Amino acid sequence: MVKVFDVDANDLIEFAKEELKKNEALAQPEWALFAKSGVSRERPPEQEDFWYIRAAALLRKLYVKGPIGISRLRTEYGGRKNRGSRPEHHYPSGGKIIRVLLQQLEKAGYVKKGKKGREITPAGIKFLDSIAFKVSKTPKVEKHREKEIRPEIEKIDKEKAKEKKKGEGEIKLVEPVKKKK
Repeated sequence: MVKVFDVDANDLIEFAKEELKKNEALAQPEWALFAKSGVSRERPPEQEDFWYIRAAALLRKLYVKGPIGISRLRTEYGGRKNRGSRPEHHYPSGGKIIRVLLQQLEKAGYVKKGKKGREITPAGIKFLDSIAFKVSKTPKVEKHREKEIRPEIEKIDKEKAKEKKKGEGEIKLVEPVKKKK
């Protein structure tokens, strides 16, 4: 059976985002369009479906790292703050987005509160494993592109090999260049 660890994280998050959009428990609040995701950011997120991407990423992080608290998640999603001429420092991301997303994922039944932080439920594990299975069954774009290009590459390689064989047995005489005085 295909697990979350067996597929590319970006592909998994992309597929999970689409599935989470269908879930009514996850709804982007109005304020999320205007809120920065942390003090290290200059502007609010520009992606239209940022809310669902972050929800999918949080769900995957809970699957991979086990029980994890909001403080650690803030550190994970934080970044370097540009402080002008002063040295840059790492700042944690804002906690509101993470907190609200985890609450929504709890309502959806994918996450629960544990002693050491939020944990993923068996329903959440099943959800992500099913997404991982879908991701593993979908062909990659690069693989398709490789199949299209492969005959052309082989053709070029054969031509180079022919040219190389022709030039091996021949000795070419080169006349010396005369210098003008």
